Amino acid sequence: MLRTLLGSMAFALALTAAHAGQAWAQEATVVAPAVAEPPATVQPEVNPEVIPPAVERVLPAIVRIHVVTTDAGDGRMRKQQVSGSGVIISPDGYVVTNHHVARKATKIVCRMTNREELDAKLIGTDPLSDIAVLQLDLSQRKNPGEPLPVAQWGNSDLLRVGNVVYAMGSPAGLSQSVTTGIVSNTSMILPTASWAGRFTLDGEEVGQLVRWIGHDAQIFGGNSGGPLVNESGQVIGINELGIGSIGGAIPGNLARAVAEQFIEHGQVQRSWVGLEVQPRLKESPVAKGILVSGVLPDSPAAKAGIVAGDVITSFDGQAVDCATLEELPLFNQLVLATPVGKAVPVEVIHDGEAKKLELTTEVRGSARSNESEFKYWGFTGEDFTRISALEAQRTERSGVRVNGLRPGGPVAEAKPPLVPGDVIVDVAGTPIRDTAQLRTLTDELTQGKTERVPLLVAFERDTRKYLTVVSVGPESAEHNPPQAKKAWLPVAVQALTRELAQALGLGNQGGVRVTQVYPNKSAEMAGVKTGDIIVKLDGEPIEVSRPEDVEVFQNLIRRFRIGKEVKLGLIRDKQPLEVTVALEPSPTPPAELKHYKDADFEFTARNLSLQDKVVRRLAPDATGVMIERVENAGWADLAHLAAGDIVLSVDREPTPNVDALEKVLAAAKQARTARLSFFVKRGIHTLFLEFEPTWELEAVK
Repeated sequence: MLRTLLGSMAFALALTAAHAGQAWAQEATVVAPAVAEPPATVQPEVNPEVIPPAVERVLPAIVRIHVVTTDAGDGRMRKQQVSGSGVIISPDGYVVTNHHVARKATKIVCRMTNREELDAKLIGTDPLSDIAVLQLDLSQRKNPGEPLPVAQWGNSDLLRVGNVVYAMGSPAGLSQSVTTGIVSNTSMILPTASWAGRFTLDGEEVGQLVRWIGHDAQIFGGNSGGPLVNESGQVIGINELGIGSIGGAIPGNLARAVAEQFIEHGQVQRSWVGLEVQPRLKESPVAKGILVSGVLPDSPAAKAGIVAGDVITSFDGQAVDCATLEELPLFNQLVLATPVGKAVPVEVIHDGEAKKLELTTEVRGSARSNESEFKYWGFTGEDFTRISALEAQRTERSGVRVNGLRPGGPVAEAKPPLVPGDVIVDVAGTPIRDTAQLRTLTDELTQGKTERVPLLVAFERDTRKYLTVVSVGPESAEHNPPQAKKAWLPVAVQALTRELAQALGLGNQGGVRVTQVYPNKSAEMAGVKTGDIIVKLDGEPIEVSRPEDVEVFQNLIRRFRIGKEVKLGLIRDKQPLEVTVALEPSPTPPAELKHYKDADFEFTARNLSLQDKVVRRLAPDATGVMIERVENAGWADLAHLAAGDIVLSVDREPTPNVDALEKVLAAAKQARTARLSFFVKRGIHTLFLEFEPTWELEAVK
């Protein structure tokens, strides 16, 4: 459900998909201005004789949909977990839901009312109507021969204000639920003032085509895609949005028509004529018709001679009229449903004179193409469609439009850097047609390279043409050269400040206090204890009395060679004491340990350090891989891997160090393993984390 919150009144598709894991889906945002809260409606009396048959017919066909989807952000494709609702409409397992639920799905799992969980594939999705069709994998059923529960379509044109309806779905990703209400509007549109903040999905203005069924059956985030059902137990709408306390459903007849095209043809084909229209102006002398507000260049309408200001009175033999915004979608439905390639007679009023014209419809493609990631470049981009090229005022569709940059990535670091909206038109002397060619060329130019390759890139920004050099290729591994080993006393200390010395009854004594003795090391074996105060090192007083002077003590230790036996002058329980300790090699700091950055799963790991084992109270011989960083909205994040986790094994293969981890993950990538199980230690707990990657997304450069 898309909910308009009073006050901010922001349409946020994030509210349509319940939180599942660590990421909320933010599919699209449309800002609508404030409107008055609709008056409360009176809930109808519930008739127990009527409700059970209507509910029982449809409720078993409701599915809760869990989706792993990808969306662009910060120059990379971010993975998110979302959930919504759907309804089974055929024995073959076809499911209808909203486009904004399944639009960029890489993995879909549907949970039925009998608690069966089935994978599903995306058959087709249409942003203009906000309808998508899935198909369940029926081979996964426990009882494959058992008939599926199937909902039946009703005729949404027969709905009347006041009819009782039921909203069904899975709000907030919870189990299936039902609410009841009445129809309040059979041709609901967004408020007139929202014209400047249109409700768009992937570049498509949904209100161009859809007039919603307004109703007051309560719907919540996660209800998106669930059916609106009449008292006969028929689906007469697909719930989509909310405005205040009023819900909005896509009419069932429209949803059914779109779904049937996907099932029969795998796509929805619509006509395009290049017309932009609006209701007639109030002072218009023309009594009937629809006003042409604009005509796109080189379009069928332009070729036919239609111009802005004309009033269309007939299209393909049908009289048309539009005096209000509520009537606008009816004309768009007529145009979009016209067969592609048809010669259409159009009657217009031009400067007060009636004219008969003819135009030939063309295929209407998508408003926008799918966005994709170029990892070696550090940006996300897309191809131009006919419509997006027109919007960008480009005479051709060649080139790759840059949409988002990865901070610190190659294109962001170029001089001059690229910015969102730039169009890459040439790389290393090769003109760029589209994203597919750029990807192929990238593969060729970086083949076998372990370092980035500087490439001359031509790009356009508005009407200007630029050149820059972009270093393209794999990210260079961080190199932290190991430092020479120094002598080390295996204890941790704090400064013996004057205040602390006086509180301990030691006057103005200087030195350091032992806060920890590392286990199984020479200091412990020599008898040094936590709480001892070291005042001399080989007879030399330790002049430390301020916290920042602790480094003085460390520098004194480093003067000696490794293995040197030094005498420590101690004070224990106010009594002087002397012990001899052999100095050990300094442990390798975490920054110098071997690191591993996995670009596919998007996390960084390193070997365990001595400090890790001590602080986490691990056994001295403990093994594993420490997770240092997990990128937001990556596969590791979706699996709930977290910084500080220690990976003990992957698919039961032990991972004592990063070399072992890299080896087992390389084998999984080669085999394109569908699921990987990480066994991790988190504090005192251990748990299994399941990774479910979509390898096609990770194969790009």
